[in-house]
Amino acid sequence: MQASPYSGEPDNLIDLLSYRRRFYFDPRMNATMVWVWQGDFYVTQNPNEVVTTVLGSCIAVCVRDPDLRLGGMNHFLLPRASDQGVNGVTNDLRYGSYSIERLVNSIMSHGGRRDRLEFKIFGGSVLSSDYLRIGDKNADFVESYLRHEGFHIAAHDLRGSSPRRLMYYPSTGKALVSSGRHLAPSKIFEIENALPDAQIVETETRDPVLFSDD
Repeated sequence: MQASPYSGEPDNLIDLLSYRRRFYFDPRMNATMVWVWQGDFYVTQNPNEVVTTVLGSCIAVCVRDPDLRLGGMNHFLLPRASDQGVNGVTNDLRYGSYSIERLVNSIMSHGGRRDRLEFKIFGGSVLSSDYLRIGDKNADFVESYLRHEGFHIAAHDLRGSSPRRLMYYPSTGKALVSSGRHLAPSKIFEIENALPDAQIVETETRDPVLFSDD
């Protein structure tokens, strides 16, 4: 059973994360916000749900079947298990190769068609704490993976040096991205690697950039 949405607007993300809230209702958006953790994905056909996350070096893949108005988002940390010295096939959603496969398969299992899928990809920043330039590697991977699989990339906002807050509307394909330039890179690193009971605060952002199909 789906958890009940958090009723009330958090002034920041502390309530959401410290109480392990996956859902909360945002009156400003007039929608239920669905948080996607690092190593997580979520698929919905509910037009009143908006999927959201915060990204540093990580990648979020947003995909939908526009005919069914069905879609979702994932959030992965590294391209493949081998990038952390793990051999063989993994079923760990922290890794892009498995995470994207699970996300696509979930949409197709609900009636989505591979030839109709539309992809938008975000993240891959190189922050000051990212001395291995994992962000660049993630961005290179997701572009290469999707093109190799023959998927259409409808929009992208990758690389750079700023963290991102992402909101995605699976029913319409609209994506809103804002850059939290005043959030310390070390804090983004903690967010991306934290357990769901971690506490973070929302920060000042620039005006969102709209990635829409309208």
